Amino acid sequence: MSILPKSTFGQTALLIAALLFINQLVSYLSVTHYFISPSYKQINKLISNQINTFFILDIESLSPAQIEKLTSTTGIRFHDEISAMHAGLGNAAYYDFMSKQITQQLGKDTEIRVKTGKNYMVWIKPPQDRDIWISIPLTGPNENSLSPLTMYFFVIGALSVTGGWLFVQRLNRPLQALQKGATQVEKGHFPAPLALVGSSEIIAVTEAFNKMSRGIKQLENDRVLMTAGISHDLRTPLTRIRLASEMLPDEQAWVKDGIEHDIEDLNAIINQFIDYAKQDQQETAVFANINELIHELVDSRTIISTHMIELKLAKVTATKLRTVGIKRVIENLIENALKYGSDTITISTAMVDKNRNILCCVRDFGKGIDQTQMEQMFTPFAQGDQARGTSGSGLGLAIVKRIIESHGGKIQFTNHPDGGLNASFLLPVSH
Repeated sequence: MSILPKSTFGQTALLIAALLFINQLVSYLSVTHYFISPSYKQINKLISNQINTFFILDIESLSPAQIEKLTSTTGIRFHDEISAMHAGLGNAAYYDFMSKQITQQLGKDTEIRVKTGKNYMVWIKPPQDRDIWISIPLTGPNENSLSPLTMYFFVIGALSVTGGWLFVQRLNRPLQALQKGATQVEKGHFPAPLALVGSSEIIAVTEAFNKMSRGIKQLENDRVLMTAGISHDLRTPLTRIRLASEMLPDEQAWVKDGIEHDIEDLNAIINQFIDYAKQDQQETAVFANINELIHELVDSRTIISTHMIELKLAKVTATKLRTVGIKRVIENLIENALKYGSDTITISTAMVDKNRNILCCVRDFGKGIDQTQMEQMFTPFAQGDQARGTSGSGLGLAIVKRIIESHGGKIQFTNHPDGGLNASFLLPVSH
């Protein structure tokens, strides 16, 4: 599994972080080499010259008054081992870098210790006299304040991250609009033309998407118009055939019944064509509870004496539904289960995926369906279970699939381990 981010924001943030790290590393090395290191060398040189000056003047020959004046003027003090410990030598840390440089300049081993913090102090054990310590006060940075270099790193880092975030947000905004628009088109909705914003490449993609959306919408409108025209043209001769069959003599009643049966089948097929073309997009979605819709369907349904529908409905959340469309889905699944499965079926509901989706399942206790035919069931004009002698246009389940997907849901058929077929669909909960 790749640890690299896949989103544009993640990749850009990683790139900026890498560039920022390299920039700060180079800046640190540059500042250290060209500013800090020369400053340390100058300080070490001054300390070495000062120590040499003290011993050239022979500090042991200075009177107490002269030593006091030197201390009050420069802050430099001379200590023996005991007084040095009382003055804070024990809190000073050994500095190998300074010790080596001053040793080179003085020509003999010199020990340097430094006490940092509020009272910055350099302690020196000179090679000329190993029994004394010299303390030289220096002005150091306050330990409670940030150094200019640290402040520089923070400011540059904050500006880089903020700039990268603003850049990615500007880049992602039109991409997110494209994603939402494509999702709407997939569900059969056609959004208003998207705004042409962003880089030239994004604008070109957005413009192409707008043209594609207009083209698909025009094709859908043409298909609906063509389907409506064909159904109208077909129903006119069917009406004449029905009228002609009414004039048949009584001894040919069997012919009349056959013609009327065929006309009803043709009307049912024409209605399916119209339903498939419309996709139920004219209906407004309202908040509804799917359990109530199931009760309405079962209560109003004329149940044959041999048929039995068992309800196992859990408590579910109301969500936005096109109720006529969802009723058509459930009715179709019930009809198929009773017609091709078994006389006894079960309808169940439940909340799943941490209450983000509603699951509805219609189960029969028949022979099930061959696994190789599962995907084919939802293909328009396909006869999924030929062994059951399926008749009709083959659009019923295709219509069901479109209605569920237009709600942002999914539908699938699975064979139950104990026999029979599970026809189940998921609907997302809308708030």
